[in-house]
Amino acid sequence: MRMTLESDPSYPAHWEADVVLRDGGTARIRPITTEDAGRLVSFYEQVSDESKYYRFFAPYPRLSDRDVHRFTHHDYVDRVGLAATIGEEFIGTVRYDRIGPDGRPASAPADEAEVAFLVQDAHQGRGVASALLEHIGAVARERGIRRFAAEVLPANTKMIKVFTDVGYQQKRSFEDGSVHLTLDLEPTAESLAVQRAREQRAEARSVQRLLAPGSVAVVGVSRSGAGVGAAALRNLRDSGFHGHLYAVNEAVTRDLLDGVRAYRTVAAIDAPVDLAVIAVPADRVPDAVAACGEHGVQGLVVLSAGYGDSGPAGLARQRELLRQVRSYGMRLIGPNAYGVINTAPEVELNASLTPAPMPVRGRTGLFTQSGAIGIALLSALLRRGEGLSSFVSAGNRADVSGNDILQYWYEDEATDVALLYLETLGNPRKFTRLARRTAAVKPVVVAKGGRHTPAGHVVPGTRLSEDTVSALLRQAGVIRVDTVTELVDVGLLLASQPLPAGPRIAVLGNSESLGVLTYDACLTQGLRPLPPLDLTTAASPEDFRTALAAALASDDCDAVVVTAIPWVSEHALADDLADALREAVAEAPGKPVAVVHVELAELVQALSATRAPDAGAPDLPAAGSPWTPAATPAVAATAAPDRIPSYPAAERAVKAVAEAVRYGQWRRALADAGQVPEYEDIDEAGAAAQLAGLLADVDGGAVLTLSDWDARELLARYGIRVLPTLPAPSPDAAVRAAGILGYPVALKTTAPHLRHRADLGGVRLDITNEAELRRSYEELTDALGKPAELQPVIQAMVPRGVDTVVRSVIDPAAGAVLSFGLAGVASELLGDTAHRLVPATDRDAAALIRSIRAAPLLFGWRGSDPVDTPALEEVLLRLSRLVDDHPEVTGVSLEPVVVAVEGTSVLSATVRVAHPPARGDLGPRTLPSY
Repeated sequence: MRMTLESDPSYPAHWEADVVLRDGGTARIRPITTEDAGRLVSFYEQVSDESKYYRFFAPYPRLSDRDVHRFTHHDYVDRVGLAATIGEEFIGTVRYDRIGPDGRPASAPADEAEVAFLVQDAHQGRGVASALLEHIGAVARERGIRRFAAEVLPANTKMIKVFTDVGYQQKRSFEDGSVHLTLDLEPTAESLAVQRAREQRAEARSVQRLLAPGSVAVVGVSRSGAGVGAAALRNLRDSGFHGHLYAVNEAVTRDLLDGVRAYRTVAAIDAPVDLAVIAVPADRVPDAVAACGEHGVQGLVVLSAGYGDSGPAGLARQRELLRQVRSYGMRLIGPNAYGVINTAPEVELNASLTPAPMPVRGRTGLFTQSGAIGIALLSALLRRGEGLSSFVSAGNRADVSGNDILQYWYEDEATDVALLYLETLGNPRKFTRLARRTAAVKPVVVAKGGRHTPAGHVVPGTRLSEDTVSALLRQAGVIRVDTVTELVDVGLLLASQPLPAGPRIAVLGNSESLGVLTYDACLTQGLRPLPPLDLTTAASPEDFRTALAAALASDDCDAVVVTAIPWVSEHALADDLADALREAVAEAPGKPVAVVHVELAELVQALSATRAPDAGAPDLPAAGSPWTPAATPAVAATAAPDRIPSYPAAERAVKAVAEAVRYGQWRRALADAGQVPEYEDIDEAGAAAQLAGLLADVDGGAVLTLSDWDARELLARYGIRVLPTLPAPSPDAAVRAAGILGYPVALKTTAPHLRHRADLGGVRLDITNEAELRRSYEELTDALGKPAELQPVIQAMVPRGVDTVVRSVIDPAAGAVLSFGLAGVASELLGDTAHRLVPATDRDAAALIRSIRAAPLLFGWRGSDPVDTPALEEVLLRLSRLVDDHPEVTGVSLEPVVVAVEGTSVLSATVRVAHPPARGDLGPRTLPSY
């Protein structure tokens, strides 16, 4: 059942949301409507007598007609009910009723509401009530409710825990045999931490169910053995998957397909199925999804194409696919996916189109949107001896995305390095938040393609340069690389070597020329190379060992790059050199080593040799015998723990080392990352109310530019005072305005083509009297046009200083961004603007103003007085708070902000607002909408 604004204009469709529950399954949360009477009655009949007693404080076997009417009729303001649903079935409900100080029903401005939950017993323990509380709390805040009151029986410990664990400020008392709880709904740092911790655990669990299923069914396996479905089945079988495996083909006439038990339908399988791989034409996928959902399948990998990759009609088909999948509480990888791999020895899952042998076991996780890129990356990693912990190629990424995989990798002890190829970031605020948290414990390396919107995605392109996007991602700890080759190069180093403690690089080898190239590459990357050590072409493996051991033991270097060219003599074999380098590393561990080789393929293999399994290759079942987990014992090879990465060019090796150096510096700086300041004079609630009023009559997709008055009022709520201006449509009006503001004044044009263009003569400063003002007005209009065209204004003069520009925008590729630069054409032409992610810390603000090339002008350049940079930093931090607290604010421009010796003056402000996106990162946790 899906309500629409057409069927009920008061229905708040933006409250609908899909959520991931504690066990990794999904549910939909939506408002309860008058059409839900039958569902409510059916739901209540499935609730135990004990749960009913806890809800109503008395035996309450059934709902009366009056109860049903009351619980399904809401005004969505003073009385609201939400249901958690799977398909058409209610699994939990929550409602609030606004009350006054006397506890009786009330309307606004009363700001307290009584709240109550009921969760079906079969779904208790899945986190349903916690998710409902997050969403009903957000609804209540939207409707002006600031506190929840709840009465709970002392024996109902589960519900008491739901309230006490949420992280809100609360009061608790015992009255008349029940526990009385009052929750302040204002989000706190603790409540946000609780919400995000629950989100992480739930989303990680949902991915874990996809990567470690106990049973897999492949739907669409041809009887001939040809096609995608048959290939996926073979790869699962040959990988040694430890669970149960089933083949599904509606026309099958025998018990086995490729040695695997075969069934006509999923429903015919007489055992649970955790994961289904669907490989049927797009027009048959809905029937396959329905069959899987009815059988209780937990997750799907849809290999089928013909969705968002095939134009608007396919995109509509993709949205309907996701809606159908979520209606059964399942998660989806794909469509148009390449598949998933998990090399864990207890799983050995290859539900992908990658043929055997499966990648070796390693410590690197890999996520790609593109199947073709996934193939290339898997091949490159395999060729260079790197193993994987897990691999996900999500195709059109309709549901499971890189964000979900980051949630999983964050707590996955088998993954030390996260590699991602992304075409879009999807939800950039959430991505940067998750990347920052993950990068604090393990490297996150991203190659980002799709500078323009790719087929199958609806994310608009960025308004920022690629360099700016890279810089912003680096602030979140992401190692941004430009190519998939660099993705592999950097991943190899990080997966096998410790992080360098600094930028000092020792270079040694048997070629002076190659050493010089490596030295130059280090300088290009901003490293500090030591003079290269030439061992000469006569150097033996023992010479290499001695030199490398000495470099690693030295306190003068933080990393070593070894260069090697072929020997003229034939006695020095690649294996000998590899062993020598490993021995040196073992003698003095703790510093990274990279090897640059020229035409030494044998050395590459020796340095990256995988560790062979103890057992031989598995014996596949004989033709005609059924496949069982026991038939394929675990024998996966693993990547060598002492491998050393090697590169065919000095520039590639040094680039990898440089990225490791920069990441190590970021990790160390993270220990003192600063804080987001709390300002007591910020009126967050007032700003929220003002924005709600301003947007009340604005269409969902429209952007509203605030009037000067509304912009000043909103900014003032966050302690940013914008100097007022008065219109001057005539000389007499200008004189009156100056009399109100007081001399000296400034006369400015505000016409769009002249705004902030002092170089065009549209500004007259330091006007001290009426005669001078009238003369300036005449000169201005004579030179530039009539007053109606120029739209002149009068503004009081402020202390002289440095003119700067402070901005914040919501960028599709990076999320909320805070920007700073000096005012003027020169800065714009040179692109001398710096950026930081929102929310900015005090350290971010200090670094931001110091990172532009013209920063010396703020600090006393050529004998001028230094200006008040702490006051400027405060403006930046207050604006960051405004944008972070209110997703409705899509853009703010403060131009100019005059920074004087003491204090700042904001002379003009432009603020743009819009309804927040349905898939934001600031409200209750929710999955992307379809």
